[in-house]
Amino acid sequence: MNIRYFAWVRERVGVEEETIEVPGGVKTVADLISHLKTLDDNHAAAFEEEDAIRVALDQLHVEADTDLGDAREVAFFPPMTGG
Repeated sequence: MNIRYFAWVRERVGVEEETIEVPGGVKTVADLISHLKTLDDNHAAAFEEEDAIRVALDQLHVEADTDLGDAREVAFFPPMTGG
């Protein structure tokens, strides 16, 4: 699965994107976040504030309890503000 990181999430992880093998027990976005936190200290730091991170599956905004299904891309980013 292709994982993309934006803004401060990217800065904390240290890469813009990566491709990972998702373990069989990872079914939802929340499961994926839990898995990513175990990868290393950078990922753990990036997902410290899970509630402050927004997620998109294949470019559609979703909630943490959303099933990953056959998604090919997951993007993590902070809330957007604008004016």
